[in-house]
Amino acid sequence: MSGIAGLTMKIFDWKRRDAYAQDPSMAQWTQNDNLGTLASFPGSRKERDRKGRGISAGQGHQCGKGMRGQNSRSGGSTRPGFEGGQTPIYRQLPKYVGRPMGPGHIKTTYGLIKLDVLNKCQPDSVVSYESCLEQGFMTKLHIKKGTSVRRGRQLIKVIGCNDADRNAVALAVKGLTVKAHAFTASAAEQIQALGGRCVLLNPVTNEEIQAEGVEQPAEEAVAA
Repeated sequence: MSGIAGLTMKIFDWKRRDAYAQDPSMAQWTQNDNLGTLASFPGSRKERDRKGRGISAGQGHQCGKGMRGQNSRSGGSTRPGFEGGQTPIYRQLPKYVGRPMGPGHIKTTYGLIKLDVLNKCQPDSVVSYESCLEQGFMTKLHIKKGTSVRRGRQLIKVIGCNDADRNAVALAVKGLTVKAHAFTASAAEQIQALGGRCVLLNPVTNEEIQAEGVEQPAEEAVAA
């Protein structure tokens, strides 16, 4: 069969609602039906609410918009993102052009080992974060997420410090071999002045990449 006679779709006529409930097969397309007899299935469409037609209808009087205010007026809805005049959240957030990379968007946060921790070590010993932690010279550093962690390992930096009287702490232990991912200039100078070595570690593999005192971060040394 071809044309309109070959259609096998269901139709529904509201006048035959009770009959369809008794015999669903009567909803099949017949030769006496046409496109004007097609209708929605019962319950598939809901009549719209007729607002402003009396309070007994449920949406009369204010029609669900309240008594006053901007949203109660005709066309009074606000645009998306509008917060009543205050600076919206999308304008408070920092703006990034393209992918957020580069010196302005990356900040490395190091776990710090101060010189007063190195003063607790034995002379001519190899010092690292793990060794200081095992010997109880310091507590476990809190690993921060982001660029400060590589493969679950906190990056370590050796720095100078002050005592309780705000005087600079001087290193008193000789011959230390300190392993870290970065050193400050003052810390590296004091370690080398007492015959020690500053060993820079690779931030990814944690292997030695330089056996001299440096003051730039490990990432810059790798790039160089």
